[in-house]
Amino acid sequence: MWFSQAVSLIGTVVVEFALAWYLTRETGSATVLATAMMVALIPQILLGPLIGPLVDRWNRKKILIFSDLAIALVTLVLVILFLTKSIQIWHIYVAMALRAIGQAFHFPAFLASVATVVPPKHLTRAAGLNQMLQGVVGIASPPLGALLMELLPMQGVLAVDIGTAAIGIGFILPLIIPQPEHTTLKEKSSIIGDMMQGFRYLIARRGLMMLMWLFMLLGFFTAPAISLFPILVNNNLGGEVMKLGWLNSAFGVGTIATGFLLGVVGGIKKRIYMILMGFILIGITQIAFGFTSEGTFYWILVAALFCGVGISLVDAPFLALMNSVVDKDMQGRVFSLINSISGVTLPVGLAVAGPLADAIGVEWIYIICGIAFIVITFLAFFSKSLMNLEKQKPTENAITGGPQPSPPA
Repeated sequence: MWFSQAVSLIGTVVVEFALAWYLTRETGSATVLATAMMVALIPQILLGPLIGPLVDRWNRKKILIFSDLAIALVTLVLVILFLTKSIQIWHIYVAMALRAIGQAFHFPAFLASVATVVPPKHLTRAAGLNQMLQGVVGIASPPLGALLMELLPMQGVLAVDIGTAAIGIGFILPLIIPQPEHTTLKEKSSIIGDMMQGFRYLIARRGLMMLMWLFMLLGFFTAPAISLFPILVNNNLGGEVMKLGWLNSAFGVGTIATGFLLGVVGGIKKRIYMILMGFILIGITQIAFGFTSEGTFYWILVAALFCGVGISLVDAPFLALMNSVVDKDMQGRVFSLINSISGVTLPVGLAVAGPLADAIGVEWIYIICGIAFIVITFLAFFSKSLMNLEKQKPTENAITGGPQPSPPA
């Protein structure tokens, strides 16, 4: 399962890199790039609450296979459009939206499957290994994408994703991925009923709600910083695609080093501390990106490396924390809900940041986002329910939506 993700991710990252650089090269517009990011996010946000119950009910192995297959078919259409020289910007928007729907199924299905094959005490280590995988792909894929764009036409670059999807599916086919016992699902319940059950489960746990609000608030400043990176390189580093590739690889080095460390030692016991420290580190590096220039390129490489460290310190403990405190047959719904609700602010941030970057300069977007990260994360340390999240346990009433007991003093 781990190797299937490695192969599939390579194709995904190569395609995302190639499409982002194509839009940057063809338009040079931060608004166009931000719009592309928005159309990739909105389907996941809108459909996530409905997809979660399906992930908890359906066979997760089949979801992984068919979502990968659907994404590959969308890429095949793009290959044909580029090959026939009939590609339009709106074609790319539609393709990114359809690929996002496939990823909206794949993401919670994979994360929920981890808890069925990994013992609870090793969840942080497993999440660390998954982060290491993301780092390896992050190191290899951007330079590979840049090199392929130098050697091949766009349709040749995109075709890589079809090949990697086929290999990834081949790894999954012989596996047995256990289905969790249904302790919270009602056999005759509707999808809407299951979705509302997920909402009640989430609302009943104040610590989870606070974590979701934190991700939601920071999401407003996350999407612009991620989506506008090609514009930053194009404007401040001479538009050299290889420099964009090396910066993305630096992210990967930071991610893989931290993921390996977490995979070996498991990190500190209180995972929420790692998450908040990661956010602060990301904020510091965002401010550094605001000073990108030809003369500071090597310093920006270092900042990108530490940004990768920060991302691992957020993602790996978050996934381990969720796998450990959420019931196994609720994880599809909870992952999807948190992903959807916390993602509501992402398109809003992009809608504001795209035109604003065109008006005041993309450098200021990074400085503003970095300061916001640091301030918001510092305030989060004062939330008792967030700090004690790992001590909270669900009650039967919290799951079924019955009368809620009075909270303990």
